[in-house]
Amino acid sequence: MHIFLPEGGRLGQQENTYYLKNPNTLEEARQQKKILEARAVICDAQHNLIVDLGFTRGIIYHNEGALGIDTGETRDIAIISKVNKPVCFIVTGFQALENGEIQPVLSRREAQQICKEEYLNTLLIGDIIRGKITHMESFGAFVDIGCGLPSLIPIDQISVSRIAHPRDRFSVGDDIYAVVKSNQNCDITDKRICLSHKELLGSWEENIALFHPGETVAGIVRSVEEYGVFVELTPNLAGLAEPFAGAKVGKHASVYIKSIISEKMKIKLIIVDAFDADYPPSPIKYFMTQGHVDRWVYSSATATKLMETVF
Repeated sequence: MHIFLPEGGRLGQQENTYYLKNPNTLEEARQQKKILEARAVICDAQHNLIVDLGFTRGIIYHNEGALGIDTGETRDIAIISKVNKPVCFIVTGFQALENGEIQPVLSRREAQQICKEEYLNTLLIGDIIRGKITHMESFGAFVDIGCGLPSLIPIDQISVSRIAHPRDRFSVGDDIYAVVKSNQNCDITDKRICLSHKELLGSWEENIALFHPGETVAGIVRSVEEYGVFVELTPNLAGLAEPFAGAKVGKHASVYIKSIISEKMKIKLIIVDAFDADYPPSPIKYFMTQGHVDRWVYSSATATKLMETVF
């Protein structure tokens, strides 16, 4: 039985270390079709990946570098960008080199095919899964959800509090949880599974329970308008503060909680100060990390406006 993890998840694990000990244990892995991981150290002129196995180096030939490489659906940058990073693979055989050495032949494509058939194709809309942030664009965050296979969280699905760019919420390499939003295409030109993230960050009531009127708390300025400043208190909770001269998007702020109006899902704030700071981002607080979601309601029980996600 295979366990499917984002690339990097197997490095250092006892089983992975065992099978990379010597040619005999690597042959065991070949016979059992074990998915292993090691670091790619070179992409040669033919776009073959050379992988450091510890006791020797293996090769992933170009067409075995990723699903879709042979048909052109996946671009070569998907292989080139793996240099100096862990890659998953299946051992498919061994070949003799001109100098007499025996070189393991590996396939990342086959590992991804197994992951797709045994894991991704079984996912249901609403399933909560784990992933790793691989890179970000203005429109969303790309997530490895198993063996280097990519998925996408569109920017408007990252949190209830609006952000200008996914890097406002994530860093490359972050381990995250997400919900399967679509098990088909994010759009007609994209074959990635589409994910959502905001449903795991808590409802209005779960977030507002962390705060009380009269407190002065930490926040981040997310939007500056003529009528006021939106300050994020948590990824799924932002309030409106009165205009403040020093407020700019991205600045940290100390804010006084003037009032909480649950039926309107509003928090009235007063900015005490706004300033630049290089504080490390707080770890994301998840209210759910496993299972399945059919319907998620953000709105408070007394709210006049319904905010929900139906999967």
